[in-house]
Amino acid sequence: MNQKALLRIAEKLERLAGRLPSKIRNSVLRELTPLKELFLQQRPPRFLFIGSSKMPAHRIINTLFTPGAQEQMNVALMPVHRWIDWNISGHGTISILDARDAGDSATAQVEEDLRRQSADVVFLFDDGESDLARPSASNFMLHLQDDVGGALDDAKVIGVSFGSERRAAQLDEALKAQPAIRDRLLKVIQFTEMHSVETRGLLSVLAAELPNEAKIEMIRISRDREAQHHVAQMLIKSTTAICTAIGAQPIPLADLPILTSLQVMMVSGIMYISGRERSLRAATEFITALGANVGAGMLLREGARAILKFFPGWGNVVCGMVAGAGTYAIGRAATAFFIGGVSLRDARRKYLADRKKASHKSHWSHGSLRGSKSIE
Repeated sequence: MNQKALLRIAEKLERLAGRLPSKIRNSVLRELTPLKELFLQQRPPRFLFIGSSKMPAHRIINTLFTPGAQEQMNVALMPVHRWIDWNISGHGTISILDARDAGDSATAQVEEDLRRQSADVVFLFDDGESDLARPSASNFMLHLQDDVGGALDDAKVIGVSFGSERRAAQLDEALKAQPAIRDRLLKVIQFTEMHSVETRGLLSVLAAELPNEAKIEMIRISRDREAQHHVAQMLIKSTTAICTAIGAQPIPLADLPILTSLQVMMVSGIMYISGRERSLRAATEFITALGANVGAGMLLREGARAILKFFPGWGNVVCGMVAGAGTYAIGRAATAFFIGGVSLRDARRKYLADRKKASHKSHWSHGSLRGSKSIE
């Protein structure tokens, strides 16, 4: 599923939300915000390199972002002091602006690129030889921040030491001693091309700290299972809430296409988070394999929901719960299959179990609502 298809779904949802009661409309639009940031406004994370290191950029990138990988990147015709997109082992893309050797003549170019695209994270390198009492790299960063009109105001900082553990600790102390950097410092790491444990931890930190627009690419690169589960749960929560709100509206059958589109979008998003490519067909096939396809079975279930909608009050509430419960069960099964690595059979069992559990809750609520109505 490409960006245009996702955009069309989001536009339909926003138009539909405009016809909903204000309370429900606001909740739908609120849940749409993280979905749009994660998938519609998705972009590569942007990293600014500054400091006292002469190591070639491709070696740094290979070590920091592909720990343990044997392949090296093609660095032919690499422009200097400009934002450059790097494909990381086919899993995702990052943008790098290498300003480590930017002299007076190159600073203007760096500032121009930062005005065009701000950095998410500044990597401040220490070669292990410079005098930490004269933090030229951090001063350069503050100078850039003053000159580019706040383009670095939200940027986090990561210190990278090429020296010993003691040197890394000294760099950490030096950066924390500067008020303008202390509050945005994520961590200081010791750089070594032979040891990937710390750099793998770095990828997890980046996946957690980057803005939503840049999260997905970093999670695909890091293959951090915890981060994948976290974002998948965000996606499931928002999609379920939207489906529940739409399903509760008294518009029999008219909501079926949008509910189906939302569920397919959710599954394709979970696929993408896991490192696969988005695929409308694959997402639809997975939903079909669960037994939640848009064929006869689903039409019967949705038909039952449509009948309930002709009964005002509790009928609409139960319909919304049914729509939300089905969406949630599909999302949980997709997460277990694409991220957790369970078999399709186990994913289907999970879907059926979650659906059954939610169905029991719906029946309980249905009975409670009827009981309360009769008391009135």
